[in-house]
Amino acid sequence: MSSILAQIPLAAQIREILPQSVQIFLVGGAVRDALLSRPIHDLDFVLPNSAIPAARKVANALRGDFYVLDAERDTGRVILRQSEGERMILDFAAFRGPDLESDLRGRDFTVNALALNIHQPERLIDPLNGAEDLRERRLRVCSSASLNADPVRVLRGARMAVDFGLRILPETKRLLQEAIPLLSSITPERTRDELFKILDGKAPATALRVLDHLGVISPLFPELEMMKGVGQSAPHVYNVWEHTLHTVENLTALLRVLQPQHDPETTANWAMGLVSLRLGRYRQNLQSHLAELLNPERTLRSLLLLAALYHDVGKPVTLQSAPDGSTRFLKHEEAGAQIVKARSQDFRLSNAEGERMEMIVRHHLRPLLLSRDSGTPSRRAIYRFFRDTGAAGVDVCLLSLADILATYGSSLPQAVWTRHMDVVRSLLEAWWEQKEDQVSPPTLLSGNDLIKILGLKPGPQIGQLLEEIREAQASGEVSDRASALEFARKHLQK
Repeated sequence: MSSILAQIPLAAQIREILPQSVQIFLVGGAVRDALLSRPIHDLDFVLPNSAIPAARKVANALRGDFYVLDAERDTGRVILRQSEGERMILDFAAFRGPDLESDLRGRDFTVNALALNIHQPERLIDPLNGAEDLRERRLRVCSSASLNADPVRVLRGARMAVDFGLRILPETKRLLQEAIPLLSSITPERTRDELFKILDGKAPATALRVLDHLGVISPLFPELEMMKGVGQSAPHVYNVWEHTLHTVENLTALLRVLQPQHDPETTANWAMGLVSLRLGRYRQNLQSHLAELLNPERTLRSLLLLAALYHDVGKPVTLQSAPDGSTRFLKHEEAGAQIVKARSQDFRLSNAEGERMEMIVRHHLRPLLLSRDSGTPSRRAIYRFFRDTGAAGVDVCLLSLADILATYGSSLPQAVWTRHMDVVRSLLEAWWEQKEDQVSPPTLLSGNDLIKILGLKPGPQIGQLLEEIREAQASGEVSDRASALEFARKHLQK
């Protein structure tokens, strides 16, 4: 098993930092991922005792950040900054129990109950046959008490089953469902963190379906449960809940198509092929955009997928049925924005994350409305779009594409898709290539200029007039200070 350490250079470094007299074991996900030859992001180590001093010594040697994670349970964390800007997290903890085997048996699933002595890496420590479960693609709890000890493992089980292609064994499924009532004891922060891991996973929509099948959606996310069975009129082919899951699925596929390392297999159908053709030029821009850190613990990509999950959450409360049986959801985006605002607070999201989520949901229909007009969006329309959405406008564009795909399903008319794609491309082109002209034109006049030159008095009229000038700049009507003043005089005369 020394080949595992060869895949984890940091583990080999730690072996050099800590003497052989220190018993230290690499455990859990890193061992599992190494067996599968998957990328390894974080490392967990356990020791009989003195885990915090060991973590501090490693942090000093590797010049990383250190802090005590849990003094009572002798747990320390080291954070290393990678050259690409990413972080590697190393956790050091004392055994949970009298020895290593007790620690492993107290974990969640057998595929995570694996360990390796970094000073003696030749033998895999596997008391519960987790390696065999991994080979046979089985998800099995370590014990009947595993889920009661930490109910958040119910969410983790659904994520792992999907991300690793594991079949949930019948006994494990029963225990997962029996533990659902205990989910109410989980803090909102832990629920949020596990949900974000699901959204960052391989197939978040599939994991959400697994959670739904287990019965988790109703107790944890009652506002999502309300979407089930709410029908929608044509051109919608799914009810609100199924439409939402397909939107998440399509958005995941879109982000995969538009990632910097282009994989031709992701464009197997004509719709995704058109995405690659029309928007492929913005791959690097999108990568930089999605790398924006509204919170260092969570990605903008996962926040965007969370917005997709909630984008139609306002429909059940705005449902109106016409005499002919058709349905309408007037201002559901406004109702949804309010629900998302409350949910963001429940999840303890940062203010920046909550505002971004609310913005995406509130404006998710804007590209669709622009696509209903003939021709490409006017410069004025583009300016107003980004005036109202800012950087969230890019997220809205991506969500709108996934939303259209989920609306029509396999019946998507090529003309509709092409038209919508043209609108999105015009918006992204303005944001990334013509920002100074169409999105954020330079200031030509100040409020003081209007007061001194035109004799206006301070008040709301000043701000309104400055905004009219900026919009005229974006539309091409105003190009310099003189034309801005002339525009202002004519506007006042009206």
